[in-house]
Amino acid sequence: MTDEVLIEKCLKQDHRAQKMLFDRFSGKMMSVCLRYGSSQEEAEDILQDGFVKIFSKLGSYKGDGSFEGWIRRTMINTALDHIRRSKNKPVDLDLSEAEYLTGEDEKVLSQMRTEEVMKLIQQMPPGYRAVFNLFAVEGYSHQEIAEELGVTESTSKTQYKKARTYLMNIIVERQNI
Repeated sequence: MTDEVLIEKCLKQDHRAQKMLFDRFSGKMMSVCLRYGSSQEEAEDILQDGFVKIFSKLGSYKGDGSFEGWIRRTMINTALDHIRRSKNKPVDLDLSEAEYLTGEDEKVLSQMRTEEVMKLIQQMPPGYRAVFNLFAVEGYSHQEIAEELGVTESTSKTQYKKARTYLMNIIVERQNI
């Protein structure tokens, strides 16, 4: 069944079509949610909230761009809303001593399994995690991130640098254990 037919049936409240839509996209979208959530449970909450938004706003999808892209964008927005609502504020750790970490340490990161990297990203403070995902994974510019999160562009750049350093610091600690 094409996306267009599936959308049409979902708009008519066809429960089988809604399940098909969920089944078709939930796996990929769970990967998105895991990058933004700090745990499996939080990612599942984001996924559920995201699909509620998708089904309630399905009529606003106009066919501009891919349907999967529209769903992904909705999931990212839901994850960012979740982070904004979170009572946990980004921890502003002083990681300046670890800023030298580059080169060899980045090679270690590239050799890690995806699951290991995902777990490390989930350990980041929420602000770092959001900026890191938007910049490094989703490909947003710092200007776009600033607009999306309501911060300055320099704050976005600083948060990304600190997120990167935080991630590399965890990797170095793990190597030394």
